[in-house]
Amino acid sequence: MTDATIEVAGLRKRFGATLALDGMSFAVPPGRVTGFVGPNGAGKSTTMRVILALDSADAGTALVGGVPYRKLKRPLCTVGSLLDAGALQPSRTARNHLLWLAHSQGLPASRVDAVLRTAGIDSVARRRAGGFSLGMRQRLGIAAALLGDPPALMLDEPFNGMDPEGIIWMRGFLRSLAAEGRAVLVSSHLMSELQDVADHVVVVGRGRVIADVGVADLLASVAAGRVTVRGAVAGAAAVLGDAGARVTVTGPDTLVVAGLPAQTVVAHLTRAGVPFAEISAHRATLEEAYLELTRDAVEYQGVPR
Repeated sequence: MTDATIEVAGLRKRFGATLALDGMSFAVPPGRVTGFVGPNGAGKSTTMRVILALDSADAGTALVGGVPYRKLKRPLCTVGSLLDAGALQPSRTARNHLLWLAHSQGLPASRVDAVLRTAGIDSVARRRAGGFSLGMRQRLGIAAALLGDPPALMLDEPFNGMDPEGIIWMRGFLRSLAAEGRAVLVSSHLMSELQDVADHVVVVGRGRVIADVGVADLLASVAAGRVTVRGAVAGAAAVLGDAGARVTVTGPDTLVVAGLPAQTVVAHLTRAGVPFAEISAHRATLEEAYLELTRDAVEYQGVPR
């Protein structure tokens, strides 16, 4: 499959007094799912729109496979996208909606039928799209993004409106796209879903990148060797504090220890004869890491700069 790395470098974009993008730079290589997360107003949607030439940047570049979107002869065959599941003519059937898109790219009707099956909506292909639920419109948007069998995909909030079955399907679907060697960029506010599918995450705030890191590395840094201890709080806190740990009491029988690995905590408490019911290494979540990283990146208020 053709390498269609998505690259943005030094993007700047201002809407009147609001600075939407302030040097946004990152890359989405093939073969992995990259999560794109940040608070409302962080610049995620604007970045995607600039990549797709729906907005023009004031400075910087946005390339797919080394080429600006405007110069792609058959753009749907290079990058597929879903930015707004409601962007369709409601009186058209699902199949006809895809047929006119396919025609614009010189793609056969057989390709339409193939993506309808992939998205799981072939049974409703002749229903008017205006009567679809949000989850079904999401699937139709995904089918449209797949029409040209593109090596790069960008999906904005694809989990929205999905029922539990649809969410499970979406997880497997995104992983399968990356496994096929595609570059996949997924924006979502559902951190628990991204944690299950993303290999890498780009965290943004106030129009710039805050973190560009592997999900496993990010979670490890947030966990920071913390250990939860349940048992005799007072005795454990004294022993572990003397051993150099940072101890925080979080409940009547629970404390969190930082600075000592779990096995060392066990050794100190056992040696001191302090009873405990449970000792477990802290498991960080992507949501926890996100909140810590974006603590100061509140929605941009448009102060002129």
